[in-house]
Amino acid sequence: MSSIILNTLRRQCVSQFRTRLLQQSFLTTTSRGFRIAPIACAPKPHQKDEFSHLEAAHSPDQFGTLSPQVDEPETPDEGDLKEEDFLQNIPAPGQKLSVRQYADLIKDHLKNNRIREALDVVEVRMKQDRVKPVNYHFNLLIGGCARVGYSKKAFQLYNKMKQHDLKVTGGTYTSLFNACAVSPFLGDGLKRANQLREIMLEKGYEPNESNYNAMIKAYGRCGELKTAFQLVDEMVARRLSIGTDTFNFLLQACISDREYGFRHALLVWHRMHRMRISPDRYSFNLLLRCVRDCQLGDLETTQQVIEQILSESIGGNGGKQVPAIEEPSVEAIERSEEDNAEQQQKLATIVTNRELTERLNHEGVPDLLSPQPHLGSLVRLGEVREPEDRLLLLGGSSNVFAEMRRCGAEPDIRTITELLDVIPSTYAAEKQLLGTIKQLKLRCDIDFFNILIKKRSMRFDYEGAKDVLYMIEAANLEPDIVTYGVLALGCQTQEEARSLLKMMHEANVRMNIQILGAMLRQGCAKQNFRYVTEILQIVKRERLKPNEPFLRHLEEFGRVCEKRDREYDAKPRKRGRDEFKQEYNRYRMQLDAWREHMGLQGLALDQALGIVREHPWEQFKEPQAEGYEAVKNPKLRHKRKKQHSIRRVDVEAIEDDDDRGQGKEHDQTNEVKLAH
Repeated sequence: MSSIILNTLRRQCVSQFRTRLLQQSFLTTTSRGFRIAPIACAPKPHQKDEFSHLEAAHSPDQFGTLSPQVDEPETPDEGDLKEEDFLQNIPAPGQKLSVRQYADLIKDHLKNNRIREALDVVEVRMKQDRVKPVNYHFNLLIGGCARVGYSKKAFQLYNKMKQHDLKVTGGTYTSLFNACAVSPFLGDGLKRANQLREIMLEKGYEPNESNYNAMIKAYGRCGELKTAFQLVDEMVARRLSIGTDTFNFLLQACISDREYGFRHALLVWHRMHRMRISPDRYSFNLLLRCVRDCQLGDLETTQQVIEQILSESIGGNGGKQVPAIEEPSVEAIERSEEDNAEQQQKLATIVTNRELTERLNHEGVPDLLSPQPHLGSLVRLGEVREPEDRLLLLGGSSNVFAEMRRCGAEPDIRTITELLDVIPSTYAAEKQLLGTIKQLKLRCDIDFFNILIKKRSMRFDYEGAKDVLYMIEAANLEPDIVTYGVLALGCQTQEEARSLLKMMHEANVRMNIQILGAMLRQGCAKQNFRYVTEILQIVKRERLKPNEPFLRHLEEFGRVCEKRDREYDAKPRKRGRDEFKQEYNRYRMQLDAWREHMGLQGLALDQALGIVREHPWEQFKEPQAEGYEAVKNPKLRHKRKKQHSIRRVDVEAIEDDDDRGQGKEHDQTNEVKLAH
């Protein structure tokens, strides 16, 4: 009965409420003729309340806190999105790969020099597949970054290994030190190498031979020669095996010291002889590179070093026992056991002094390369200034080949190319070296001929440099981009530059800023405004980015022109003033327009260099550009450069310097006449 009464009362209340709402909606009119506007029965879904949160909380007429309406945030929380994505996008079982398959993906990217894609396998793909990487994956990536000098990323991966509680192996340390050695920033590489070495000491890790070799390489290339030599002493103290590779890394360290490197290399070389370690082909190539790039240092210390080398070689006699020499004055001393010890000491001193005197007074070419060195007829070390002089201290190229035969090291074309850089810059020396190539039956590559073109161009023998093209053709080789770059060094006029660019176009070789920079150098040296302007227009048309040498050539050329302009202002009647002023003013207008197009207008040289200078690690932060195709044949990845014999090149047809100096007509085909 009570439920019936309640339902009746509820129906009456609802009907009265509806009647009141209808009356209120129809009575909302004004005397000005406004239309009847019905009132919404419910608030809009996102309409805000008219009272504030504070009023709602403290008002006695409001109950609870549900009445204030709070808007949802416009930007969702990033963590919530990640969590939602993680819960919804569960990878399928077939999507996950094995440890070996992920490693194969990394190896494939690294072999094709796709560093970013290799890193994404661990940082993106495995994270999406919800697979935890192992230390093998990290070691592959660290080794790949180390080979290209990406030391920052290599150490970041090393830190991730420790965060994942993965085991750090000896190979990991070797790769990290290699990253320090190849880093483009020597200071950063040295700092990281010191930190890594401290970590190894704190953990009590004992380095092996590979670790020591990598440390010697890192410290040597970063310029810390003292530490590199100390590491070798540690290897000796720990009785670790010291082989040819260790001394090769020491020779690399010597190359990094341009002022004293050759002196250090001599000490390293004869230390190898005393330890009876035979140098290999790579050792000789490094020594020749040291001959090319390094100096002797101060003469007094160098003289002491050479005397030390001569004395030690005589004392050891090239690893042989010193023969006994009978002396009457010595026989009279033999009286007791103490006298016998004194006799042996004096006898060794007599032998050493006599052989040292013979070595110093030896007639002929010096020889500091063999186990029994001598200075020959060398008068003063102060005369040793150029690479060919330092090669002469080693006995010349013939002695280098003889020493290689004695050590069982066969020369290759790399050895010949290194020798080409240090022999005298004459036709006679080049002819002799080409004859040696034919005698040894070596196969030449394009790099050898590129160095030959550069060597002739640097001594301003541009016609002789062009003749090398016929040698390349006779050797059945094809020019590469470097060939055109060294040929550009000889483009003295606009016509020669246009001819070279036309040759490149016919060979489907695209010009680069290095080739145009070599042409710009010649135009600035000849003070040819039209030549320089044409190069600037080509850079603008081809949309090339100028590099640091290009801008430095323009800056130096601008200073020379300003100096010449002031000289003409001081002497208004000087001959050629009007022509220079006219060309110079036109050049400045076009240079300003070019700078504005390149975004370099009004910038100092340092500011402009900061814009055009590219960070060496930027290339590893972006995926490889489209158009690069992966190498399908694995054997082609390690393919050497194309090499051919030069037996068809008639070396005897090369004219000597005396013949060229007499003003004979130079026939281009005479240089490379084919031998039948």
